[in-house]
Amino acid sequence: MWIAILTIAGIALVAGIALSIAHGRLPASEGNLVEQANDLLPQTQCAQCGYPGCRPYAAAVVDGSAAINLCPPGGDNTVRRLARLLGKDPLPLAASLAPAVAVIDEPACIGCYHCRNACPVDAIVGAHQFMHTVIESECTGCELCIAPCPVDCITMRPVP
Repeated sequence: MWIAILTIAGIALVAGIALSIAHGRLPASEGNLVEQANDLLPQTQCAQCGYPGCRPYAAAVVDGSAAINLCPPGGDNTVRRLARLLGKDPLPLAASLAPAVAVIDEPACIGCYHCRNACPVDAIVGAHQFMHTVIESECTGCELCIAPCPVDCITMRPVP
């Protein structure tokens, strides 16, 4: 009985090693490549790239219908990582999509919380009925905080 158990365990071990080696040598499927590209994107779903979200943009980048440099929230780091993943040359971020950060005119802020709730990266801090401010190092420039602001006290400032 022990011989049968050890034989089956040995066969399973050899098969597992063979499958692992084969997985490493086979090219990634396109669907898997789309998921890998999507994982590199910031997931702000801001649509600044011209696509309704990060996953459709990742699919377009993988199939070649979109350039790899259209994601302002991701910036140059995301462009470099996408280029490495897809075996392409890195490009500078598209000039029309210069990175920017949100700036709140704090005296005009009424503390309504709408911008803070809209921020996908929690770059806006403040308490209800108190002024809010943006943590510039955390802001991805997705502009999702602008539309919900009832007093229009949020503007975008280009990053130098």
